[in-house]
Amino acid sequence: MALALHSGDAPMGDLNTTPLIDVMLVLLIMFIITLPMQTHTVEIDLPGPGPKREIQPDINRLSITQAGVVTWNGDPVPMSALAGLLERTRRITPSPELRFEPDPEADYVIADQAIAIIKRSGVSGVGFPGIERYATEF
Repeated sequence: MALALHSGDAPMGDLNTTPLIDVMLVLLIMFIITLPMQTHTVEIDLPGPGPKREIQPDINRLSITQAGVVTWNGDPVPMSALAGLLERTRRITPSPELRFEPDPEADYVIADQAIAIIKRSGVSGVGFPGIERYATEF
């Protein structure tokens, strides 16, 4: 604690707060840096490289247009009906292939919701056609 002299002879007894503020700022910055980043992910198992498989005789296409319209085999469907459609395809033996084809300019939130519904439904055989064009970007 430093003491400063007034213009008079009596010493000034006020606390020098500058070092305290500096310490508090350093602690604040360290606290911000050490906070874990909040992330939002949807876990999905993608097939690894391997031999090309034969295409199943029945293929369903789930698309999302640039305007955000969800289509099932070309027909617009509400997002609430998607779980029912996926449940019906899951009961078919052999399970038909599902191709998820969002438009590159489609809203990410809608595509994320669709992937989450696909994951929760337990449908297997999900394909992402055209994804190979992005293989060199990463």
